[in-house]
Amino acid sequence: MPKISADTVAQHRANRLRDLLDTGRAIVATEGAEALTLAALARRVGLSRPTLYEYFRSREELVTAIVTDELPDQARRLAEAVHAVSGVPAKVEAYLRTVLEIIVDGSHGAVVALSAHALPEASRRQIRNEHEKLLAPLAEVLVEARVPEPGLRALLIHGSVEAAARTVRPGDAEQSEAVLRALLAQTLHGVGGQPA
Repeated sequence: MPKISADTVAQHRANRLRDLLDTGRAIVATEGAEALTLAALARRVGLSRPTLYEYFRSREELVTAIVTDELPDQARRLAEAVHAVSGVPAKVEAYLRTVLEIIVDGSHGAVVALSAHALPEASRRQIRNEHEKLLAPLAEVLVEARVPEPGLRALLIHGSVEAAARTVRPGDAEQSEAVLRALLAQTLHGVGGQPA
């Protein structure tokens, strides 16, 4: 019987799964999504491929596991940011600030890169369901503000967030804040809105 590195077999498997997911994300971050293969992951963590197959039967399962593992933490961060403040403008700002931080800090990059690959419909559906949870805190704020079609509006605002994230220069706090302020003004006041 193989050695286990925890008090129980279940904890050992959970620890190993965490290591596999973290290592998979690291491969994507350093080498790109194409470099993520079961063979590359097995080599990186020092497991045989048959042992790795106990966790993931295919690359698609691995990709789905990495993406769906990351999204709940991001959704939690967004919900906490929104619930930490009061008033619609402050909640919208908290959401926008946090989602831009998530996108710019790179933690969302692996999710986006991996989600772009051809995956079976069941995997795409699972990822879509998790991704929709990222919009839930914003949609709740829009419901609170009695904005019509809050789900659609949250999706449209998220499109603006993605555009804003492409303009942010990592490490340039002043420029990042200017982008956030413009995004906030656009979201709260429309095209004629003044910076917040």
